[in-house]
Amino acid sequence: MAPRHPDPADSEPGEATGEALAAHLRARSTEFLRALRLHRETGNGASGADGSAEAARALRRSARRVSAGLYTFRGLLDPDWADETRAELAWVSGTLGLEHACAARLDRLLLALHRLSGATTAPGPAATTVPAPTKAPPAVPLTVGAARAAALLDRRLTLARARAHSTALEALGSARFHALADRIAVLASDVPLAPGAAGADLGPYAAAAEDRLNSAVAALPLVTAGHPYNAQALADGLSPDPAPHPQDGPWHQVRLLLRLHRYAREVPHGATAPAEDPRLRAAGHALNRHRDAAEAAVAAAQAARTARIAPATAYALGVLHADQRHEVEAARFAFQQAWQRRTVPAR
Repeated sequence: MAPRHPDPADSEPGEATGEALAAHLRARSTEFLRALRLHRETGNGASGADGSAEAARALRRSARRVSAGLYTFRGLLDPDWADETRAELAWVSGTLGLEHACAARLDRLLLALHRLSGATTAPGPAATTVPAPTKAPPAVPLTVGAARAAALLDRRLTLARARAHSTALEALGSARFHALADRIAVLASDVPLAPGAAGADLGPYAAAAEDRLNSAVAALPLVTAGHPYNAQALADGLSPDPAPHPQDGPWHQVRLLLRLHRYAREVPHGATAPAEDPRLRAAGHALNRHRDAAEAAVAAAQAARTARIAPATAYALGVLHADQRHEVEAARFAFQQAWQRRTVPAR
């Protein structure tokens, strides 16, 4: 297990108590309700409305932070209530995130196809929303199949995005969501702390969140991740498997645990929270990049299994899958570099 090192942003032992947790949950719940009101005022999620999209992102951010607080500090709360609320927050956050995920995945894949086919200009918004990979697989002649592959991906992911949009609108109008909103409204004024929790120290709970993260990172193959470009990833990618890669799961878990750790560090400080540790931010960025590339690879592989597509199209999608698996390897390398910098003690 990697050791914890003192951080100036950490609170002194005994300084943060259940009262700080209650204040944190009230503030995040208020943010949720404010974002919900803005979401309704800006068209209730109309596709392409900037204000509505930002309100949806704010809803998801506040939902994640409330959920993280309920999970990390569950021992200081009514456990049944905390578990039920977390499940509902996970549902709404996941539902609202699907449309954005489909759009971002399409941008990423179209930009990668454009790059791999040797084009000199980037298509549409993807050029500004998705960073180019650090290094790509060897150049291949994709011009013939790339356009058809791009059209196929556009059809599939645009349809998936439209379905996700409809699902989100249905969810936000459902009795289930209204019950959750009522529950969050109550939380904004009355946090169900367990008896005696108001004066309890938050330190052990935050430390447990960090220990879970360190244990999960210790189980990762960071030695393998020390090689930024795994040649086997390219060879495997040309015969794409539409199922998620079995090695990705532990990395996705670390991403979630890192987020819980980062959110736990925010709780004691409230509105005076210091700037986030840049090393944690770099590690989180690498894991987000890893998640995005892994999911894009799955989308490319699924498209490659479409019935009756031309061999050139299937080949272009296979190379695209390999390119995204290559990005997965690069993201693991970036995480390894960020994490090692974080855990080396100052001399």
